[in-house]
Amino acid sequence: MGQISNRPPLMSLRNVNLWYGDKQALIDVSFDLYPNEILAFIGPSGCGKSTALKCLNRMHDGTRDIRLTGRIEMDGQDINDPCIDPPMHRRRFGWVAQKPNPFPATIWQNVAYGARLHGLMRSRAELEAHVEDCLRRAHLWDEVKDHLHDMDGTELSGGQQQRLCIARALSTQPDVLLMDEPTGSIDPIATAKVEQLMLTLKTDHAIVVVTHSMMEAKRVADRVAYFHLGRLLELGSTDQVFTAPRTKEARRFVEGKLG
Repeated sequence: MGQISNRPPLMSLRNVNLWYGDKQALIDVSFDLYPNEILAFIGPSGCGKSTALKCLNRMHDGTRDIRLTGRIEMDGQDINDPCIDPPMHRRRFGWVAQKPNPFPATIWQNVAYGARLHGLMRSRAELEAHVEDCLRRAHLWDEVKDHLHDMDGTELSGGQQQRLCIARALSTQPDVLLMDEPTGSIDPIATAKVEQLMLTLKTDHAIVVVTHSMMEAKRVADRVAYFHLGRLLELGSTDQVFTAPRTKEARRFVEGKLG
């Protein structure tokens, strides 16, 4: 499974299949996710990358006509076991979407929301410190510290909004950050800041990122998973997948001949 660590995996997927009604979107997908790594999902559009990402935090729950088989474990426990509380499971994940989606509320309220919802902080002073810490970790504090309570998150630039969304994702103290094309709708300078941020955050989190940018995957990922028509065809170190792919489909994709 392309192991890169002597530590046990944080998550393990084995023979996962998923159907939307009659359409099978994932076919026998198996991989491990390790602490403190960035795992990039690459592949053509519609090949199962985002579907696989959403399996990790049970985001498919409640979607009509979904059927899933196989096993997904976190810390050795089946995440779909009836004894697992889905909201408590999801709290272990931060989600960052392609398009920045801050709440129409102040910068402070955006970041404080998750911690307040889950009762993570015992006092207002703790919450204030936590909001500052999340904004610092998102490399945004110095830009917004004077406007925490008088500016909406929606008033920030696109790149700032995305970093605000990352700060918001950090506020629930997640184990895993799930990023679905987090730089897909921001400019190159903002992209560089988000990529640098990912490299910083992996010291405390596992990160799974869906990206259509081969250069981004090369710059940030420790390992790369190549999806093709619902199957995980290739999984290995970033260098191996980009320089010596084992499958002809992955080779054509990284050479820009398939996509």
